Amino acid sequence: MELTHFDEEGRAKMVDVSDKSETMRVATARGKIEMQPETLERIRSGQIAKGDVLAVAQVAGIMAAKQTSQLIPMCHPLAITGAKLNFEIVPPRTIEVEGIVKVTGKTGVEMEALTAVSVAALTIYDMCKAIDKTMVIGEIRLMEKTGGKSGHFVRKEDHNG
Repeated sequence: MELTHFDEEGRAKMVDVSDKSETMRVATARGKIEMQPETLERIRSGQIAKGDVLAVAQVAGIMAAKQTSQLIPMCHPLAITGAKLNFEIVPPRTIEVEGIVKVTGKTGVEMEALTAVSVAALTIYDMCKAIDKTMVIGEIRLMEKTGGKSGHFVRKEDHNG
């Protein structure tokens, strides 16, 4: 498979999508943040001094999806038509983060979904770091994408069930 972000001289370039068709494109990404059981319980019971951790992380993830092209140099600015963050508390120490991003356009939203999940997890870390500096963010990965020339992708193996 050819890498498309480099020109003939090996220099970075933004891929030209001018001739591509506009299609509905959806990407789903997941990741997780692990923490001390006491931290998870405080998040669940609303006992974090900075406020409702998951509500803030949800807004941060959506905002991040919209800003992806300003963070990742070769990403195209997209008029995202939908962005959603879901959180699943998995006792005793894990929060699963899922981001779903949609667009009708000439390029996909994989990077936007991955960025949404990353920033949501970072926001959880930021809001809880005063009580738990042992938190670990990980397993951020694309789960599914639809639309576009490369077709439908579904991750075959998910270590989280």
